[in-house]
Amino acid sequence: MLSIFQKYILPGIIFQSVVIGGGYATGREIVEFFFSSGPIGGLLGIFVAMVVWSVSLALSFELARLTKSYDYNSFFTHLLGRFSFLFEIAFLILIILVISTLGAAAGGLIASNFGVSAVWGTVAMMVAVAVLVFYGSATIEKVLAGWSFLLYGAYFTFVVFCFVKFGDKITHNFSVSTLEPGWFMGGLSYSGYNLASMTAVLFCLHHITTRKEAILAGLFAGPIAMIPAILFFVAMVGYYPEIVTQDLPVNFLLSVLDMPVFKIIFEIILFGTFIETGAANIHAVNERVAKIFESKNKTMPRFMRPAIAMVILFTAIVLATKFGLVNLIASGYGTLTYAFIILIIGPLLTIGIWKILKSRKS
Repeated sequence: MLSIFQKYILPGIIFQSVVIGGGYATGREIVEFFFSSGPIGGLLGIFVAMVVWSVSLALSFELARLTKSYDYNSFFTHLLGRFSFLFEIAFLILIILVISTLGAAAGGLIASNFGVSAVWGTVAMMVAVAVLVFYGSATIEKVLAGWSFLLYGAYFTFVVFCFVKFGDKITHNFSVSTLEPGWFMGGLSYSGYNLASMTAVLFCLHHITTRKEAILAGLFAGPIAMIPAILFFVAMVGYYPEIVTQDLPVNFLLSVLDMPVFKIIFEIILFGTFIETGAANIHAVNERVAKIFESKNKTMPRFMRPAIAMVILFTAIVLATKFGLVNLIASGYGTLTYAFIILIIGPLLTIGIWKILKSRKS
């Protein structure tokens, strides 16, 4: 049973843990990418993103298995050849941006609930990330898997409460909604920059040994990662369009529910997702550095893992404090979206498929 979980489910859970981050988990990313097309168009856009993720991850997992590429440098060397450095530059920028978003979201969450400076929430999240990164792959796998189950439970409960409280608003807004343009590009754009998060999944793919396992794990990963977003989107439709102006849509809906105990539990789980997303992204960088040491027949010193984490986290803390959550998501992700469509989706559908088919003939 454990083997089946590690092969088919764990990669999707790790991917979901990385993409959910500060923007998806708070609802801010969902607002920015999907609500511009209205309730029906937004839901279609989410399904587009889910399909793109499933297909791309299935190809990525199989290519990683064939080439034994369990860190992003090895993987993109096989996929992009001498141009792999372009991905690395874009990916490092993305990590800084993602962790900045997490820091801003954590700060906003703490500030709105406890009336203290947002910087305390940002610092608390980043210290927790550094501690988790210190313990390495095995611990990160367990923590991310366990916390994801808590997250699923929290989101299902959250949506049930929303339907009980204002389900009539949700059904009404869907019934009067028309299909607005832009939903396909919204889904493609969202899937594009988030697909870079597959790099943080590579370290756990050594459990996969066959083509069938790789393809199925990739196909499952899309729905595993997107189901919480679908649930959250449906709940937010109840307060469309006013939800669009909220910095933290999740806080707005929790206030509407007016359930203090559930609010505390949900936000603790939410804060944990910020930690796991940050840890998974930084762990991908650490695995890249570890491979450099490995290529020289050396072992990466353990102290370097939290040291690298602190450098990235400090840079991100400055950005989070200066720009805030809404500006980071609205302004920061646009260019990277197109970069990752060019550097990941395009090559996977051409070079990736060619290499996979070529290996099959061999």
